[in-house]
Amino acid sequence: MGAYILRRLLLVIPTLFGIMVINFVLTQFVPGGPVEQILAQLEGSGDVFEGIAGGGSETLQSQTGEGYAGARGLPPEFIAELEAQFGFDRPPLERFLSMMWDYMRLDFGESYFRSIGVLELVWEKMPVSISLGLWSTLIAYIISIPLGIRKAVKDGSTFDTWTSALIIVAYAIPGFLFAILLLVLFAGGSYWQIFPLRGLVSDNWEQLSLIGKVADYFWHIALPVIALTISAFATLTLLTKNSFLDEIRKQYVVTARAKGLKESRVLYGHVFRNAMLIVIAGFPSVFIGVFFSGSLIIETIFSLDGLGRLGFEAAVARDYPVIFGTLFFFGLIGLVVGILSDLMYVFVDPRIDFESRET
Repeated sequence: MGAYILRRLLLVIPTLFGIMVINFVLTQFVPGGPVEQILAQLEGSGDVFEGIAGGGSETLQSQTGEGYAGARGLPPEFIAELEAQFGFDRPPLERFLSMMWDYMRLDFGESYFRSIGVLELVWEKMPVSISLGLWSTLIAYIISIPLGIRKAVKDGSTFDTWTSALIIVAYAIPGFLFAILLLVLFAGGSYWQIFPLRGLVSDNWEQLSLIGKVADYFWHIALPVIALTISAFATLTLLTKNSFLDEIRKQYVVTARAKGLKESRVLYGHVFRNAMLIVIAGFPSVFIGVFFSGSLIIETIFSLDGLGRLGFEAAVARDYPVIFGTLFFFGLIGLVVGILSDLMYVFVDPRIDFESRET
């Protein structure tokens, strides 16, 4: 197992390098960089993307040799100074290699527009995303595993049919639509003012007691977590059910029942370990999936300042240090989590040997 982990760790380096190369190359062809953003604001255009969206002649001219859109009337020396400030006076290859060298030393630079280090910015937004990802994943597992087992045991019954219908309906409802429904019903929309409308904690959170802080935190996070969980548990429930059904039909279960073992002993002493292998071992990847990609719309609807909104705003503003820094950081986490998922498989079932599979 040690040799397998070492090979996986060594593969992290070229994989991460490839991810950064592809995204860096793509950004070279995307119009509206940070320099053009600033020039457009100085010229009173508001946002450079208005010109791009309009598809007018200014954007075309900016691509064909007349400089930046919005740069007319500004001294060329000022534009050159801006380019030098952002590092765009150097060739792309030199900028990329310099960036990767800084990342190897864990220097992710500073945001172009926020005057704060990328790591500090990520650390500042992290509590929101961890809260959404962790609690949504835990609740999804707490609901899915018992429900999936029950559906497998009662396969084909009325209970199985009705719960399957409810699961399909829940899965079909978009998370953002359910979030809006929760706001309308329980956050001061047209009905009840039970939960707060925005934020992770109240303004007076520092003055609350320990119990008050915990209660206030869960009071604020309740609706966003429910909105994220509504569709997540559907896939896990059906996966749990199908895993149990596959195991229940195997010969060792028939033999255990023939020996007179109680049904609970058969299910939880023999079937559970094998059936839950793929479900439990996938916990890290499920959490990372919710943590990175599932919270942008939910954070926006509930006015939560997390990593989802940070990434979106950085992409819109072309804040390259934030884009590439978080991409490198999250890509590294994703690759390491893949290794942790394999270790979880071995932890749940020590009979698995990845080294023998490779040979």
